[in-house]
Amino acid sequence: MSESQDKSPERRLGRGLEALLGEVAAGTQSGSLPVQKPVADRGAVTEGDGTLIQVNVYQIDTNPYQPRTEFDPDEITSLAESLSDHGLLQPIVVRKEGDRYQLISGERRWRAAIQAGWQEVPATVREADDQQVAEMTIVENLQRKDLGPLEKAVSFRQYLERFGASQDELARRLSIDRSTVANLIRLLELPLAVQELIRDGSLSAGHGRALLPLGEEPEQLKVAKQIRNEQLSVRATERLVAERIRAEDDPHGLEQPETGSPSQGSSRDHLVPLEQKLRRALGTSVDIREAAKGRGTIAIHFTSREEFDRLYNDLLDRQGNDRMAG
Repeated sequence: MSESQDKSPERRLGRGLEALLGEVAAGTQSGSLPVQKPVADRGAVTEGDGTLIQVNVYQIDTNPYQPRTEFDPDEITSLAESLSDHGLLQPIVVRKEGDRYQLISGERRWRAAIQAGWQEVPATVREADDQQVAEMTIVENLQRKDLGPLEKAVSFRQYLERFGASQDELARRLSIDRSTVANLIRLLELPLAVQELIRDGSLSAGHGRALLPLGEEPEQLKVAKQIRNEQLSVRATERLVAERIRAEDDPHGLEQPETGSPSQGSSRDHLVPLEQKLRRALGTSVDIREAAKGRGTIAIHFTSREEFDRLYNDLLDRQGNDRMAG
């Protein structure tokens, strides 16, 4: 199911992977790849930042910050056939780790080279610490359309936990919108069964975010299955969730519109889209109650201490960003 309202994260990237990786050695933009020394003679080569060398494919280790755990065998086979016919037009990127090398980007090309029977592969050596490698990996994955939202979310969460960064700090370092970080990470709050529906394409990331305000896992799973079975759009899901929350807050339909308000029968119509925007922004149930003379209340619901902490920190971060922007 498509989600026309969702903005692709890659459109909001302030800089691409090239800006983080830096420029590769001259002459590597297209065509054949010049290499300083064959592997047998590499003892005299100084492998500084940006050096292009040939590396034994079995001397390379995978990237520990890579969220992708599965690679399509057919895709690797197709790429291996292309390597056999046309060679490798873009080198993989590695960093030196002791007497071995660790991938920074290009794992599909590396796997395809092994499948094609290559013993060596062209590689650009980069000098990067763990945090820089993690950032490069995240940017590369954000730019990939075939990487699912949950895999991207996992890479964000791992970065925050490993380096003790805030969502705002990560967004600044990657030059992306903070909402991109927050919206993806919130998907990991969904029940595993709902995450699986997102992973297999039955639900979109937008559907997942629309389910978050329900709070209770059984209810989220029930609505998720209804979305799948009835092929509901994201907007229809938001309306359904809003109706369920309203019914839960007022199970007997006792709530009456405020006396003296204009258009009694539709007194809440203008509040519903505002509630939906707040729910999407905060990832939890939000109710707006309007009284006379422009007064009213905004209620933000939470279902656990962990969710309260998340909301509290989220609101403080937003306040801090507003002050800096002012």
